Amino acid sequence: MSQITISPHTLANYVTRNYPSVQELEVIVERAHSAQTLWAEVSLDDRIVIAEKFVEEFQKLSDEVATTLTAQMGRPIKQSPGEVRGTVERAKYMISIARSSLADVELKDTDKPGFRRFIKRVPLGVVLVIAPWNYPYLTSINSVLPAILAGNSVILKPSPQTPLTGELLRKAFIAAGLPEDLLQVVHLSPELAEAIIKNPLIKFVSFTGSVATGHLVAKEATLSSGFKGVALELGGKDAAYVREDADLDYTAAELVDGAFFNSGQSCCAIERIYVHQSKYDDFVKKFVEIAKTYKLGDPTKEDVNLGPVVTVGSADKIRKQVQDAVKAGAKTLLPEDLFPAAKEGTAFVAPQVLVDVDHNMDVMTEETFGPIVGIMKVSDDKEALHLMNDSKYGLTASVWTNADSDSKSEEAFLKLSDGLDVGTVFLNRCDYLDPALAWTGSKDSGRGVSLSKFGYDQLTRPKSVHMKIKTS
Repeated sequence: MSQITISPHTLANYVTRNYPSVQELEVIVERAHSAQTLWAEVSLDDRIVIAEKFVEEFQKLSDEVATTLTAQMGRPIKQSPGEVRGTVERAKYMISIARSSLADVELKDTDKPGFRRFIKRVPLGVVLVIAPWNYPYLTSINSVLPAILAGNSVILKPSPQTPLTGELLRKAFIAAGLPEDLLQVVHLSPELAEAIIKNPLIKFVSFTGSVATGHLVAKEATLSSGFKGVALELGGKDAAYVREDADLDYTAAELVDGAFFNSGQSCCAIERIYVHQSKYDDFVKKFVEIAKTYKLGDPTKEDVNLGPVVTVGSADKIRKQVQDAVKAGAKTLLPEDLFPAAKEGTAFVAPQVLVDVDHNMDVMTEETFGPIVGIMKVSDDKEALHLMNDSKYGLTASVWTNADSDSKSEEAFLKLSDGLDVGTVFLNRCDYLDPALAWTGSKDSGRGVSLSKFGYDQLTRPKSVHMKIKTS
């Protein structure tokens, strides 16, 4: 059996990959297990040398990464190199903190005479990483690199939409000197994915994708032997709140980008905006003016900044969400004739700004994963906080206010930050992962953590050593 990747902008078959048999998959896992037992004996310094070399090798593939990424998932070619830069940034940071994050925790200050106690961080074994298609390199590197640095082996399953991403990532690692079986890439059917999750040699599963599939991954891991860990980075319906003292020119431009970049196909894209009533009309006007300048079309063209969504099916779901909102009383502000590439039966979706929306509409409550945003008016911070938290998701939220010149605005932000039930709260920015911060979520946005020192904690287990040196 095999899978076929269809380019969203041409709807032509782009690449085909065959699935392994059940027996071949078992061999892959066994090879990963054998490689890991040897890798665990390699010093951290030597692992870091290979990781640093990987960064160099990956950068050499920049052009190939960009062109193949655009072909596979439709991101505009002028934006695809950004994924290389982001991957390198995250890799370099995780390398820079590897020694401190994986160091033994000494307890010398509280050791009794004749005793020594410390806590080691030891690898889990074979880690399965199931990556999505929307930011395949960025999401993969979050787990793959720290897992390897921590002494694990990795089996990487890329999305069937972006199969070449896993292969190019592995190519850079192998060129850097990583043992062949320490990072293996597999293309799997849902049935084979279920089988590998249940394999007792798999000790941890890192999954990024939909809530529905996340539930299945968690269920299969729970039913397997060994109580293996699972990290789930799932959906989002991320909100922004524009306070009455926000810089509207700056804020509108940033939020248009946060809503429409990558055609809105980001788990932390801005999908709903709440604006203080005193600035609502001005903000909406500025937002729409910027949105009208976007060019939807062939993502291989340098002047295009909005490409197709990933499939025709996704496009149909997005259009229906907008249509349903309009039927329920919402108003659209972007004329569709500004975006002639958007046609039924294609993956090209016109961006849209909706007003007169409320939380009875799916467009304000269900993940859209497209270039659509709803904007609501609010009276104060209390109402904004209530609406921002009125979601089954909890990935990120952003507050836009003039904290630079008004300490009270910063205090207001910090109060809102405390009240927001999300994994990350931004001030005057959005849709960005800082590798020094823990990437995590609440509610249906999942569980677990990647990046930061806590990303290493997830991919290792503590092992306590208790030594009584003096016995007389």
